[in-house]
Amino acid sequence: MSSSHPSTPKAPAPPPAGPTEPSAGAAARLVSALARNRESTLVVVLVVVVLGTALARPGFLNVQNLRDVLLNVAIISLLSAGMTVVMLMRHIDLSVGSVVGITAYLVGTLYVVFPGMPVVVALLAGVGIGLVAGCVNGALVTFGRVPSLVATLSTLYIIRGADYAYVHGGQVNATSLPEAYSRLATGAWLGVPNLVLIAAVVLAAMGVYLRYYRGGREYYAIGSNLEAARLAGIAVDRRVFIGFLVSGAIAGFAGALWLARFGTVDASTAKGIELQVVAAAVVGSVAITGGVGTIWGATLGALLLGVINISLVVLRVSPFWQQAIQGALIVAAITLDTLLARSVAKRMMKKREHA
Repeated sequence: MSSSHPSTPKAPAPPPAGPTEPSAGAAARLVSALARNRESTLVVVLVVVVLGTALARPGFLNVQNLRDVLLNVAIISLLSAGMTVVMLMRHIDLSVGSVVGITAYLVGTLYVVFPGMPVVVALLAGVGIGLVAGCVNGALVTFGRVPSLVATLSTLYIIRGADYAYVHGGQVNATSLPEAYSRLATGAWLGVPNLVLIAAVVLAAMGVYLRYYRGGREYYAIGSNLEAARLAGIAVDRRVFIGFLVSGAIAGFAGALWLARFGTVDASTAKGIELQVVAAAVVGSVAITGGVGTIWGATLGALLLGVINISLVVLRVSPFWQQAIQGALIVAAITLDTLLARSVAKRMMKKREHA
């Protein structure tokens, strides 16, 4: 009597790994690297722009051009640092250009009235004027619950209008400024312009504060998840108010330095500069959705835009293309941020599903 045992069915063999798996892994690693090292990408682009311009115009790489770029970028990078603090919280400060303009004129007027005023007092006066503007913006946003875009756009026009009304067609000339004040921009230490050194010190201090101190990390927490920040015990309204104070103070300080840099100021000083500041921050990987960005990145964004502008001048390109390229860089930066955010979100979802 024979017995037959049913054969156990074999599990189907897994399909062979296709060529898409390594490429998918490589793409994921590339996305992850870009998300972590956006600043490195900016450095590469900056080097490519410099080398490309130097090849087209061999005289581009000289000390004078380097000095001009650093001087032009110093003030923009300061303003972009203040803008970074605000944008980290999903806000924006469009009033910085008007604050720079009115501060430059008021500090110049102080020198007309008090010719012997110390340089430190002039700089502190500029910071004080900026603090007043920042206080108004912060109050509108935190207490008035006015969206920051609307609030700072309103103060942009209000401050600029007040500037025109006060100046009434006048101007402050470089002859009204003492030599010690002008040396803030014209002087140098070890070949590096004083204005660049001042900006570097402020930027380094802000970068350290945002990265290593609790108050600085709170800006990231608010921008990343507002409700979670509240539940974690962060005083959101106070932190937002302080953020606008910081932006205003830096704008006032930059206005005082603007006066030293250019000497002659009027009611139209720094008009429209806020767009360059926003462009520098966005190109420098500061996300408009909040929670992402660094002072180092915003500074690189300002430097890249400054080098592009002077490169276009050297290459004799129409000024229209300078604005067009800035706009294109903003669109590219925002698009890249959006794609990276979606990619990271998908990867997080997959990890949760497999967990």
